[in-house]
Amino acid sequence: MDENGRRTRAVVTGMGALTCLGSSVEDFWEGLTDGRSGIAPLTLTETEGYTCKIGGEVRDFNPTKYVDRKEARRLGRFSQLAVGATAEAIANAQLEMPAEDPDRVAVLLGCGAGGLPETDNQSRIMARRHGMRMSPFYIPMMLANMAAANVSRLFGATGYTNTCITACAAGTQAIGEAAEVIRRGAADVVITGGTEAGICELGLGGFCTIHALTTRNDDPEAASRPFDKDRDGFAPAEGAGIVILESEAHARARGARFNVEIAGWGVTSDAYHLVQPHAQGTGAAKAIRLALDDAGIEVEQVQYVNAHGTSTPANDKSETLAIKQAMGQHAYNVPISSTKSMIGHSLGAAGALEAIASIKTIEDGVIHPTINYETPDPDCDLDYVPNLKREQAVDVALSNSFGFGGQNACLIMRRR
Repeated sequence: MDENGRRTRAVVTGMGALTCLGSSVEDFWEGLTDGRSGIAPLTLTETEGYTCKIGGEVRDFNPTKYVDRKEARRLGRFSQLAVGATAEAIANAQLEMPAEDPDRVAVLLGCGAGGLPETDNQSRIMARRHGMRMSPFYIPMMLANMAAANVSRLFGATGYTNTCITACAAGTQAIGEAAEVIRRGAADVVITGGTEAGICELGLGGFCTIHALTTRNDDPEAASRPFDKDRDGFAPAEGAGIVILESEAHARARGARFNVEIAGWGVTSDAYHLVQPHAQGTGAAKAIRLALDDAGIEVEQVQYVNAHGTSTPANDKSETLAIKQAMGQHAYNVPISSTKSMIGHSLGAAGALEAIASIKTIEDGVIHPTINYETPDPDCDLDYVPNLKREQAVDVALSNSFGFGGQNACLIMRRR
């Protein structure tokens, strides 16, 4: 609570992004509003024999732009991406690091799988040359908490730290948890968001064998088609999205600019299936309602929904039902779009990148489209902002993330 007994507000003062659409928030947002796909043939891994050969890679990424060569070799790619996006976010927030009081700067990131390519690579070395020939840096490159640990170490943040490992909901849940850290007074600043770099044979094979990925390899840019009747799976992707959250009082005291707050969040579990969402979207609908209740707003105040929108047959139908359950008749009036239609599914980073897209929607008054929407699906009958951006003032946005294991997380972002 602040000095007037009001709940402490967590405001957004900076953002950073590394995606298949570019190496900055500006590139990312420009690509989204232009309706441009970043999906292309995969180059980071062998694809021979796999049913999916395309995805969203962060192209031409050079970690030595952010750390020296020796340090870069010791970081898993997901940590490298997190560090790069954090550097942009801190610069965007005009935040001095290390801060005057680094104990009041927290790091809370989401990640789904940690160093999956490093595990793939080191397993091959072990099989060929015995385990004693593995890299001594394998364990710290692989552990899912090491992105947060490396951001903390390299930027001198010595306060609260945590990692959300809730699959595709991780980036969203991390931002919600970070807002709660601000609210309870455990930190003045939180470096938060999500990161993922899982493109490798191990990851590709795992997702292909459960038929989760698109097989539309001959037309990569049209492969991710959320809510379209002919969708056939998601396009695998990597990336990192970082948001700097501050208490409003701290941001004002240092003269920081901000336009948006994290107003509410909700988390539930389907308790239903290993990988499939609840057929009726029950758990997801509950998470949406919890986020609305936490923000203290009515469903009619939501002016935009950034959908989980994976382009899988089960998810898009379930999410449509969840939005209808949570919002009633307003579900038919609110514009909904899927960022994944252009950047694919970056798992633990997805929710953070979608939060950034939602924040930019509020700031700029532009709703990015859901591209590749060609054939309406009677099971998905809402307004998905098909193919072209829409200029519309937005004060309140909802962002949905629903992960394997039935892990659901939702954020409400509101103009300040």
